[in-house]
Amino acid sequence: MEDLVSKIIVANWKMNGSGEFIHSFFSTFTNSTDNRLIICPPYPYLSQVKSHGVTVGAQDCSQHTSGAFTGDIAASMLHDMGCSYVILGHSERRQYHAESNALIREKAHAALDAGLTPIICVGESRAIRESGNHIETVLNQAKESIPSGTGKFMLAYEPIWAIGTGLTASESDIAEMHTALRHLLPTTPLLYGGSVNKENAKTIMSTPDVDGVLVGGASLKPDDLMAILDFKTPLGNR
Repeated sequence: MEDLVSKIIVANWKMNGSGEFIHSFFSTFTNSTDNRLIICPPYPYLSQVKSHGVTVGAQDCSQHTSGAFTGDIAASMLHDMGCSYVILGHSERRQYHAESNALIREKAHAALDAGLTPIICVGESRAIRESGNHIETVLNQAKESIPSGTGKFMLAYEPIWAIGTGLTASESDIAEMHTALRHLLPTTPLLYGGSVNKENAKTIMSTPDVDGVLVGGASLKPDDLMAILDFKTPLGNR
């Protein structure tokens, strides 16, 4: 049998779910693979999801440790709830909450200080891609968003034009960007996100320098998520 390398599958449930949904989801969901699964539900359901024996992450955290910041959640609080990871800088946070690269870097440091592993998102718009400046834009975004120092983190490349649109970057598009990011971050796990589903996940995860996927809508369907998790690739294809 060939040696295999595990992939990282991050399930971003966004603002979806309920107690009843979670009970129903885990009544059929199982993961019998060696791939690493991280489920990121809305804050109120972190404990409930974790109780089913899966690794959980949050979808955001504050850059502050405590204080008069109504509605914010400190990274240390997430750690107390059993979180191991936190998504930072998702395109929806950048778009709807005007989060800057500098703020995301602050949040990444707060997460690391609290014992969490940040999953930092970067990506370009369709206009930037068509201008031909997509590589430079994403690399600069990554440089300005990642924490300084030696803290461990992941980076997720999510072309904005492919999130929730049904569009997916081509294999060559993904390979081009992930190769550039690998030169910048030789040892950092690199994920791809952008309309990942059970039909395209195998091709995406077989692409060089793709260490896993960030899955949105498809991760809300137990059968689809299990199909994505059921992936094996020869060690030499990393």
